[in-house]
Amino acid sequence: MTPGEKMAFLKNYLGDCQRCRLSQSRSRIVFGEGDPSARLMFIGEAPGFHEDREGRPFVGKSGELLTGMIRGMKLSREQVYIANVVKCRPPENRNPSPTEIQECRPFLQKQIAVVQPEIIVTLGLFATQTLLGTEGRIGDLRGRWHDYQGIAVMPTYHPAFLMRDEAKKRPAWEDLKMVMRRLGLG
Repeated sequence: MTPGEKMAFLKNYLGDCQRCRLSQSRSRIVFGEGDPSARLMFIGEAPGFHEDREGRPFVGKSGELLTGMIRGMKLSREQVYIANVVKCRPPENRNPSPTEIQECRPFLQKQIAVVQPEIIVTLGLFATQTLLGTEGRIGDLRGRWHDYQGIAVMPTYHPAFLMRDEAKKRPAWEDLKMVMRRLGLG
């Protein structure tokens, strides 16, 4: 099967997931989108209000900022793959529980296995801690390379955080410039 067929199979297997309590309050599952053969993958925490309504990752205000960041890297959303740690919106935008993460983890792991990106950019503390299995602070983890099963990982600030703290936009851009250099994008 092609990566696209594998991703479609995985999405179909997820189906109308009822594996955890997040299914009780969501409108739509937000599986992920983009190029299933992308060299670069972005992973966030969980869908928000707008993502839950549209069934697509990063489509609200923070999504607009992420799209601008991707364009700044001379790429488009169609050239990268975007996913979240969990596929359903937690009520009140709370962090997903360990049980909810555990139920969704196999799907994220399979998405990563299908895409086989050269680089993963984790967006925010929660996604970074979940993927890397660490309890470090994002300020301490960002700006340097990490490893996830042989894949280079660059943690950076979540776009929603960048909208609240404009001073962090420059460090986030420095993180993305390191990704660009590693991918040979300039």
